[in-house]
Amino acid sequence: MLKRLRRLADNSNRGWTPKEGIVRHMRVVATLIFLFLPAAASAQQPAKLAGDKVRVAVYRYRQFIGKGLRPSIYCDEKDVARLQSGRYVVLALAPGRHAFRSNDKQAEIDLDLQPSQEHYIRMDIAPGIGKGHGRLTLVPPEQGMAEFKHMKPIDAGMIKDRNLLAGDFEPRR
Repeated sequence: MLKRLRRLADNSNRGWTPKEGIVRHMRVVATLIFLFLPAAASAQQPAKLAGDKVRVAVYRYRQFIGKGLRPSIYCDEKDVARLQSGRYVVLALAPGRHAFRSNDKQAEIDLDLQPSQEHYIRMDIAPGIGKGHGRLTLVPPEQGMAEFKHMKPIDAGMIKDRNLLAGDFEPRR
């Protein structure tokens, strides 16, 4: 790459010194990075929903322990999806009270959803007799946004009820 920059800088018909050519090339590269960096950073954050729906993102860390397990996510006792390791799903729900749980019925989360809020729920694998099970934890939005960026969407075959998914959520095929 340095040879290429020097070749660009040595272009005598432009009247630039080698140093000026490199500086100009680096300015162009820096400008392009600053133009596309915000778009790339916001690509993983869930977008705001139009209308009266509330966005709830449910995600699971990528971990070796329990990697083969795919615990279900239930919203108001409806089986929504099975969550793989290192994946997420985004739900669009009507405002009001909703109950979320996984295989662990003792760790149910009751939320009163308001239209202007975003919620993040993390699934952890809790050890059990024979095999582990999913346990949901409500996390603060700041923490949820930071952790959510590192996840991938769940596979299409893991979705059980498409009616509760956010309209802009695209599962992996």
